[in-house]
Amino acid sequence: MFIIGHRGAKAVEPENTLRAIREGMKYADYVEIDARLSRDRIPVVMHDPTVDRTTDGRGPVNSFTIAELMTLDAGKGERIPSLEEVCRAVRGSCGLFCEIKEPGSEVIVCGVLGREAPRDLWIVSFHAESITAAHQYLPRVPTGLIVSRMGSDLPEQAADLGADAILLKYDLLTTDLVSACHDRSLRVISWTLNTPAEFEKAAGFGIDGLASDDPCAARRFFG
Repeated sequence: MFIIGHRGAKAVEPENTLRAIREGMKYADYVEIDARLSRDRIPVVMHDPTVDRTTDGRGPVNSFTIAELMTLDAGKGERIPSLEEVCRAVRGSCGLFCEIKEPGSEVIVCGVLGREAPRDLWIVSFHAESITAAHQYLPRVPTGLIVSRMGSDLPEQAADLGADAILLKYDLLTTDLVSACHDRSLRVISWTLNTPAEFEKAAGFGIDGLASDDPCAARRFFG
């Protein structure tokens, strides 16, 4: 069972900041971050399409230059990091899951990942076209399709994309679905698990990994 620190360690530090990422690296096998583009087309680490929820600014991420984004307070005096900064912080210490949030950004995001990311890298997305593009630009990097709602034959859909894993929302987990994924050589990663009851139940389904807002708690549970 491998553990992924969701947005670094968002339960205890400001999400997707270097502070959260360094905290997550202490306990997780991987940290997970979200990549978007600034107005000047620099990949930055931010989950939402706007800066409103997680910073003292207002407006869409892509309405700010990288320099302007870095003037915002992302919590506890932290600023929004660039994808390049995160890659350098993680490299040599931890693996990285990078979620591509915006279809059309793949060539730029993958360019940074190809130069700067740690060797143990995954590219994941809700968007099938982003998985396809990642295979084109970084063909040796494993990919995962993120799924938040039940659809028709999810394992077949992920396998047809050439994905290596399916990232299932916790409440979609069933023994049959996990088995169907494994039958297609897909790893199953569940998100977002934060309590001992969730850890225990998900592990019982035979998942391969999980994402947690509190990777320290997950590490304590699994040892």
